[in-house]
Amino acid sequence: MAERTRRRARLIPATVRGRAAAAAALAMALVLAVGGSWLYTVLRANLLDTTNGRTELTAREVAARAEAGELPEQLPAPRSGVDVVLVLDARGTLLAATRPSAGPLAAEFSRLRPDPGRDSASRILDGSHAMGGQRGDLVVVRTSPAGQERYVYAMTVLGDVDGATHAIAVGLLAGAPPLVALAAAIAWAVTGAALRPVTVIRRELAAVRADELDRRVPEPAGEDEVALLARTVNGTLDRLEQTVARQRQFVADASHELRNPVASVRSQLEVALAAPGGPTVAAVGAALEDTVRLQRIAADLLLLARLDARAPGGGGEPVDLALLAAEEAARRPAPRVPLRVEAEAPVPLRGRTGQLERLLANLVDNALRHAAGQVVLRARLDGPGRQAVLEVADDGPGIPEEQRERVFERFVRLDAARDRESGGSGLGLAIAREIAHAHGGTLRAEAATRGALLVARFPVGDAADGARGSGGVRQAMPEESFRSLRFPSAGGVHH
Repeated sequence: MAERTRRRARLIPATVRGRAAAAAALAMALVLAVGGSWLYTVLRANLLDTTNGRTELTAREVAARAEAGELPEQLPAPRSGVDVVLVLDARGTLLAATRPSAGPLAAEFSRLRPDPGRDSASRILDGSHAMGGQRGDLVVVRTSPAGQERYVYAMTVLGDVDGATHAIAVGLLAGAPPLVALAAAIAWAVTGAALRPVTVIRRELAAVRADELDRRVPEPAGEDEVALLARTVNGTLDRLEQTVARQRQFVADASHELRNPVASVRSQLEVALAAPGGPTVAAVGAALEDTVRLQRIAADLLLLARLDARAPGGGGEPVDLALLAAEEAARRPAPRVPLRVEAEAPVPLRGRTGQLERLLANLVDNALRHAAGQVVLRARLDGPGRQAVLEVADDGPGIPEEQRERVFERFVRLDAARDRESGGSGLGLAIAREIAHAHGGTLRAEAATRGALLVARFPVGDAADGARGSGGVRQAMPEESFRSLRFPSAGGVHH
């Protein structure tokens, strides 16, 4: 079985160009075979029908003369290409003929008689001995002059018919190989011309290296499949180049961010060790702070790597965004500015609680860092259970419209004057957006009358019913219990 499969695979051309040429040759061979057979059959049937009609007409003309009593023993030569005419009685005795010594023909022809109720019959004689081995079309017509039954036989040799059909068959068989070869050559040339841009694309794509990601394949004009392929390849190369550029920038930024705390810890430890009397508490405390910051950056980088490797989608457990917002406010009893939660009802969805808590915490940290007087958290359902919306607004300087996408890039700080201690590592909003994407949602900076407004939207689907069930640690609270929540004066729930 395996050997047969290998033999079959060897018979199939390896290239698309070869397979197209083979397919064209096979199609032409099939067309010639079917068309040639049809032409041969139709032509032969037409010639035989014409010959038979001419032969029967001659026989009926002689039968009419016999009816009129004008039947000489030696009949005149028939017209219209009929070769011989005989007249026999009911016993098969030869009465008249167009040629002398027609006895052998009479003996052979007499075996054909019309069926009862019919006055004529016909048959093809194959290799008649009386006709010298020639094939012929024999027709018999019955007549009854003066009540005496007579049979008129007429036969036409089929040499012309056989010659014409033989010439057609030879012409078809002789012309088939050149036509098949021509079809294969045309398919080979056309396919080669069509695939030539593909070859160029393949060579250019093979030449793309890690240090030459700016190379692009040529795009043929038009809207055919090859042109669309070239555009798709260039689009993929664009995305690949952007991804690699982001990765390189990320590695560079991460190295830069990690280098500073590491260098600070090292210098502080070196100073502490060189100081008389050994390290001081202040030096060890400063080194510990930098170590904690270093650990925080490493944890953020690890989380981003895990989020990058995880496919977007739902899943998880029932979660209530309104409850998460309330808990986030409760965990901050004395924020820098007042923190208020606004939610009229539970906002259920299905997700990973820890990640959603991290998203909310990052958004609140960012808002508290920039707010002038207050930060507001809003949770609501947008439409009849279509989307769960979480908004974090502050009354700070806001985000310029042209920077609303850039703030979600990694290690980006819009305020270059702000130091890393007060401004954070620049990973918080990037992590928040990745968490939103991991839950099939979005996170955007939208226009606000004052300050910044960050809006996260999540698909809900049937999550509302699941969140109101009994199976989750973070399941939605009943509306009555939710409305009864109150927080310290620093925060609060607004109805």
